[in-house]
Amino acid sequence: MDTRSERDFLGERQIPADAYYGVQTQRGMDNFRITGVPMSAEPDFVRAFGYVKKAAALANRDLGVLDPAVAGAIVVACDKLIAGEMRDQFLTDFIQGGAGTSTNMNANEVIANLALEHLGHQKGEYQYVSPNDHVNYGQSTNDVYPTAFRLALILRLSRYMDELSRLQGAFFAKAKEFDRVLKMGRTHLQDAVPMSLGQEFHGWGTTIGEEVQRIAEVRQLLHEINLGATAIGTMVTAAPGYPELATRYLSEITGTQFILAGDLVEATSDTGAYVLLSGVLKRTSSKLTKICNDIRLLASGPRCGFNEINLPQMQPGSSIMPGKVNPVIPEVVNQVSFLVIGLDLTVTLAASAGQLQLNVMEPVITYALFTSISTMENAVRSLRVNCIDGITANADRTRDMVLNSLGIVTVLKPRLGYKQCAEIAREGFETGKSLHDIVVSERKLLTQAQWDGLFSFENLIAPAFER
Repeated sequence: MDTRSERDFLGERQIPADAYYGVQTQRGMDNFRITGVPMSAEPDFVRAFGYVKKAAALANRDLGVLDPAVAGAIVVACDKLIAGEMRDQFLTDFIQGGAGTSTNMNANEVIANLALEHLGHQKGEYQYVSPNDHVNYGQSTNDVYPTAFRLALILRLSRYMDELSRLQGAFFAKAKEFDRVLKMGRTHLQDAVPMSLGQEFHGWGTTIGEEVQRIAEVRQLLHEINLGATAIGTMVTAAPGYPELATRYLSEITGTQFILAGDLVEATSDTGAYVLLSGVLKRTSSKLTKICNDIRLLASGPRCGFNEINLPQMQPGSSIMPGKVNPVIPEVVNQVSFLVIGLDLTVTLAASAGQLQLNVMEPVITYALFTSISTMENAVRSLRVNCIDGITANADRTRDMVLNSLGIVTVLKPRLGYKQCAEIAREGFETGKSLHDIVVSERKLLTQAQWDGLFSFENLIAPAFER
């Protein structure tokens, strides 16, 4: 393999000749073989660095501290990153020491070498365009990394929210399909009062819609950035006016309105927005866990369980029991939800572990949040496509369970009173008789016409108030 020699203050290293990254990226790759997941696994993170470095170059050009030709070459290089090119050159592991310095330098070196090519120079000829002195001018990992991370989260969350909205739509579609399917509602896993299967699915859709709203609300906190704060928030090495100008440029080129933090020292060490976002992701996971548990219960059996709904049969369920099919899609969504709930603790611990003017644990927060979002998006899509869209109802069974249930005695309480209804329910429980037999045929407490009115579909799912 052909190589080129690059040097930093720690010494000389051989770099693949065709690589756009340089010596500091190579050191990061050697030092941090942790997750095996490189930065390139999140394309929006690479694009975000392109946007941030472009905004920085334009601001420094306008302020007269960066040669216009060099700035122009850097902008051209950044545009390649923004367009989705060069992802294979971003190889640093997500979890790393140094608060993300290896990732920032990975971006600086790739951009510098692209700029060098644009100007007609060779890779590694950093005397013309330097990763540190030009691409990173007036910047620090401590303001660039969190700004790029926030921008990447904003971009990434949009797709996740879209997927959640599509799941909500799938639940609402099933709610409409099942709006005339009578079933028994349950509390404490015991028969309660009747409802429609459509109402159950509509409730699931509503709760997912609430999560989209909560994510949109917490995403707004990510628009406050510390670009220009440099090392600790004192703006050391940044030209006067740079923070405001770089923030303005970032807003213009991304189409997303960013706000420069009012206290850059506080903003440089604060990770509170990540904790709040992680908490919302955990909340969604908790809700999806509940929904998937419900789905598995309603589909249990098929003959010795609830058997109210049928899930699409995705694969044989057992290596020993012929014909068995398991609810594998809700099961995997449950597991992803557990992962996200655990990663929320990681974010909480990492956010609390920063000392003084910087939280050096931000890389693991980055890994945790991107992992949560990407795995949840995949799980939500699978739940919709491989499960919800194909669910069918066992309407005859659900109706028979309602009419044979003792729980429907609650409908009679306004007419017969709590005490008499309790006695009727007890008799039914002890003798196995139906409520209809006890109330209409034996005790003649209601006529058949009155019974039919009370136990019509409409009155069972939306009971009329009686004094």
